[in-house]
Amino acid sequence: MKVLIIDYGMGNLGSVKTAVKVLGFKADIVNAPQLIKGADKIILPGVGSFSDAMSELKNNNWFDPLSEHVFNEQKPILGICLGMQLLATTGQEGGQTEGLDFIPGQVSHLTKLGCEKPIPHVGWNDTHVKNKSILFKGIGSGNDFFYVHSYGFLPSNPSAISSIVNYDGEIVASIEKDNVFGTQFHPEKSSKAGLKLLKNFLDL
Repeated sequence: MKVLIIDYGMGNLGSVKTAVKVLGFKADIVNAPQLIKGADKIILPGVGSFSDAMSELKNNNWFDPLSEHVFNEQKPILGICLGMQLLATTGQEGGQTEGLDFIPGQVSHLTKLGCEKPIPHVGWNDTHVKNKSILFKGIGSGNDFFYVHSYGFLPSNPSAISSIVNYDGEIVASIEKDNVFGTQFHPEKSSKAGLKLLKNFLDL
């Protein structure tokens, strides 16, 4: 199986690759869009600003190959943290910016979502399964996952929300729609539950 981790200049790549290796899978980090041809699974990590990340993806011609992988080839993709947010239609960080639009929705600052707790949201938090979930198969609801973020993804269709975390209100923790998956938390840094979630994705 060909598992690829996308390096567009803003990803937490090493820890993701290590987690995949621990699970018994081989993953390659690729930094050119033509290299994703034939991929069975793609992981899109990310740290930093939504607008900066989208600039990197567009300037380096990632958009069409990723769309081909997701829509035409119907292959699974997993966005992690900022990588999940990039799956949205638009993001507000760094100014209104168009996203990949793989799952319709908007990414807004946590204060705009009603959060009055300290931001960024950093730490381990109980995560609760909201809708039927492939990612959470065998994990169950209420497990701790590790978060570091200041923005949240609000999908247009609530059925895309597979789990939530309570941080002064419900915040979307993960999304699933057909072959598109995303986690706001870092599964690669979330101990056994995180590894199990990654394995569920890789076993698709």
